[in-house]
Amino acid sequence: MAEFWAAALGYDVDEAEDEEALIRDPAGRGWPLLFLVVPEGKIVKNRVHLDLSPPSTMREEVDRLTALGASTLRFVEEHGSVWTVMLDPEGNELCVLRGPNDDPPRERMS
Repeated sequence: MAEFWAAALGYDVDEAEDEEALIRDPAGRGWPLLFLVVPEGKIVKNRVHLDLSPPSTMREEVDRLTALGASTLRFVEEHGSVWTVMLDPEGNELCVLRGPNDDPPRERMS
C-alpha cells in the first residue's frame, strides 16, 4: 500500500519494514503518511479517505491511478460538482476531483 500511495501522491517511500512503512513528500510540503499492517481487512468505512485534486484533468488522473493498480467504483454528479470514486489496491475508497483543465474549467482552491 505504501508503494501505491507514494506513487499516487508523488511521495517517496522513506522507511519500510515488515509491519510499517513511512512515505514522505520529497518537496517537504505534504504530510508524511505512516502505513501499519493490521490483522483484519476493510470491513466498513475507510480509516482515512483522500480526495485528490489532479494537476490537469480528472480523466488523466483516473487513468494514471488505474495504471498504478486502482479501480473505478463510480462517477458522481451532485450539487453542481462531479468526481470519480476509486478503490486503491486494497479496496479503500478515494476520490478524484475535477481538474483545472476539465470542462468547464474551475478555479482551484489554495
